[in-house]
Amino acid sequence: MEMIFACVLSFLVTCVLGKYIILPALRRLKAGQAIKEIGPKWHKTKAGTPTMGGLMFITGIAASILIAGWPGMMAGDLGHIYVLLFGLVFGVIGFLDDYEKVVHHQNLGLTALQKFLLQLAAAILFLMLMRYEGRLSPDLYVPFLNVSVPLSWPVYMVFAAFVIVGTVNAVNITDGLDGLATSVSIPVALFFVSAATWWGYTQLGIFAGAMLGGLLAFLLFNAHPAKVFMGDTGSLFLGGAIAGLAFAFDMPLVLIMVGIIYIIETMSDILQVSYFKLTHGKRIFKMAPIHHHFEMCGWSENKIVTIFTAVSTLFCALALFGIMNRMV
Repeated sequence: MEMIFACVLSFLVTCVLGKYIILPALRRLKAGQAIKEIGPKWHKTKAGTPTMGGLMFITGIAASILIAGWPGMMAGDLGHIYVLLFGLVFGVIGFLDDYEKVVHHQNLGLTALQKFLLQLAAAILFLMLMRYEGRLSPDLYVPFLNVSVPLSWPVYMVFAAFVIVGTVNAVNITDGLDGLATSVSIPVALFFVSAATWWGYTQLGIFAGAMLGGLLAFLLFNAHPAKVFMGDTGSLFLGGAIAGLAFAFDMPLVLIMVGIIYIIETMSDILQVSYFKLTHGKRIFKMAPIHHHFEMCGWSENKIVTIFTAVSTLFCALALFGIMNRMV
C-alpha cells in the first residue's frame, strides 16, 4: 500500500509542479535546449524546447518518499534516502552541465573529464556508505543461476564504481528522442517495485514506486512532441537512482537485463566510434546511438520509443523471473 501511495503522490506532485511552476519557470528563464550539429537535421526544430525538465520528477520523487516513507524513516530504515541522495548528487552534476549549456549557449556543458571525476567520486562515496551501513556485500549475486560469486572488497569496489558510472552515462545517452529515456525506464522502476514487494523491502519499494509515478507524470510532458526535455539534470539523476537501487538491493548484475536498452544504446555508440577510427571513416550504423540509426531508416520517434519500451519491458520481466528464487 505504501508503494502505491508513493506512486500516486509522486505522479500528482510531478504533474502539478511541472505544469504550474517548473515548466513556466524554465520558459521564463529561456532554458532552451541547443541541438547538436552532428545530430539528425530534423531535430533542429526542437531547438529552444525547455530543458532541465528532470526537476519535475526529481521534485515529485523527493516529496513522495519523504511523506510515504516517513514511518519507516522514524523506525530507522533510511535505504530510500540514501538512494535519493545518491541520485541527487548526479542530478546536481547534470544541472551544472545543463546550466553551462543554457547560460553560455553551448551544447557541450562540462568537459567529459569533469563529469567523469565528479561521477566517480559520487560512486565511491555511495559505495563506502552502503558498505558502512552493512547494506552491501562483495558477493556478486548471479540471477537465474541463484549463486553468489565472492570477490575481494578492492575488486568489488572497482567493478561497482565502473558499473555505476557506466549506467549513469548509458541512461544519459539513451535520452536522445522525445520520451525515450522516460519510457524505457518505466518498466525498470516497475521491476524494482515488484522486487521490493516480493522481498518486503518497503522503503526501497517506496522509492521505486515514487520513481514510477514521477516518470509516468513526466511522460505527459516529454512524449512526442516533447514540451520539455529532462536534460542532463534528469537523465543523470535517473541513471544514479537506477544504479543506486540495484546496489541497494545488492544485485548489480540485474542491470544487464533491466538496463538492456541503455547497454545497446551505449554499445552502438562505442562500436560506431571505434569502427570509424579503425577504418578511417567507415560506419556500422547510419548514425549513432542506435535510435538515430532507426530514425535515418525512416522510423518515426513514436515507433522507436514503442519498440524500445517493449524490449525493456520484456527484459525487465525476465529479470524478475531470474531473481525470484533468491534468498534474502
